[in-house]
Amino acid sequence: MINYKLDDKPAPLAFALYGLQWLAICVPTILILGRVLSQLHFEDAPSQIFYTQKLFMLAGVFLIFQVLWGHKMPILIGPASVLLIGIVSSLSFSYSVIYTSVAIGGVFLFLLAVSGLLTKISFLFTPRIIVVILLLIALTLAPVIINLLFENSAGIENFHFWFAICLVLLMLIMNKWFSGVWKSVVVLLGLVVGTIIYTQFGKSIQPAAIISFSEIITSDKTSFFIFPFQLDAGVIIAFMFCYLALLINELGSLQSMGSILEVEDMDKRTKRGVAVTGLSNIFAGITGVIGLVDFSFSPGIISATRCASRFVLIPAGIGLAVISLFPQVVSFLNQIPSLVIGAIMFYLMVSQLASGFQLMEKQKAIFNFETAIIISFPLMLAVIISFLPASIVSSMPTIVRPIFSNGFVMGVIMVILCEHFIFKKKESKES
Repeated sequence: MINYKLDDKPAPLAFALYGLQWLAICVPTILILGRVLSQLHFEDAPSQIFYTQKLFMLAGVFLIFQVLWGHKMPILIGPASVLLIGIVSSLSFSYSVIYTSVAIGGVFLFLLAVSGLLTKISFLFTPRIIVVILLLIALTLAPVIINLLFENSAGIENFHFWFAICLVLLMLIMNKWFSGVWKSVVVLLGLVVGTIIYTQFGKSIQPAAIISFSEIITSDKTSFFIFPFQLDAGVIIAFMFCYLALLINELGSLQSMGSILEVEDMDKRTKRGVAVTGLSNIFAGITGVIGLVDFSFSPGIISATRCASRFVLIPAGIGLAVISLFPQVVSFLNQIPSLVIGAIMFYLMVSQLASGFQLMEKQKAIFNFETAIIISFPLMLAVIISFLPASIVSSMPTIVRPIFSNGFVMGVIMVILCEHFIFKKKESKES
């Protein structure tokens, strides 16, 4: 039973409370990936904080834009973890090369939506390919998660290992036991509880200084734009595969929400939603931050809160934009230990794997040995590539390195080859 429908406007108090709830759910996802990427790109604190500020502002603005003019549905947006894979795999290239490729990926999505070509590429996304993409996202982020878990762990590696496992188990238990709105704040509670426990029992850490606005604007390393653009064919191609996966995520989020709300004009909403997501990624690339995507867990939040009003996401978007204006707030939130961030990503990728396995069973994606190979070969190849020694990666030709050293990209290429070429005839004869 939905208390507030899509275009309903709750009373002021309920309006504010629902908005605050969506904000509380949205902040951790932005904070986690913002923290990971800012530390990968920059060594100085002002640049790290400014990166996260830009990400908060971008998410806030385009959340409001989607709700009012895009798909017009109550769906949260945030940084796309699939693009993290592309960025991490391209760190040997310049900052400008990476985010120029992000901007080009946004152009790709935008043109796909406004040109009507969106329906013409849907044949690529068979159930098996979607399953593999879901699983690849989790598996190929394993090196990033491992680095986070064991950062600053000299002498207490065992504590870090068991802390991560226990925190993930705690969040899984909370997810099982909690009901209603509490299910939606498991990640937030994990951040809070994990940070408190780590500061009490973990390695003694010195809190970082809170960065002020004056330090941000006077730093010679902080820049709002990435001009001039720099192009690299290999990096662009690698990101195109990442954007195919992002598109699948986007379409899945929109379609699942549309089915829950039983809206009739889903084609128009999907077209507008993908177009706005494309625009958000263009701006992400221009400003030098990771691109955005609509989150697939939004339908679960509506089921828990019984509020489907799109308008209650407006105060959440405003809240994100306001947070971005205060580097002191972002700096304070950035005090969360790397171990806790790594454990949260561990939990999120467990959920990602579970979604892939659930879809595999629901769609009956495997029914003989060949169909199992279509899934298993790309996954195994991606895992091996993700853990390749640095010497092998550096020996690859520069132009193809972003593709051949990227486990996710190679996994997507191989599952498409297996599904649509290598095993296509054999499967059609047996089915």
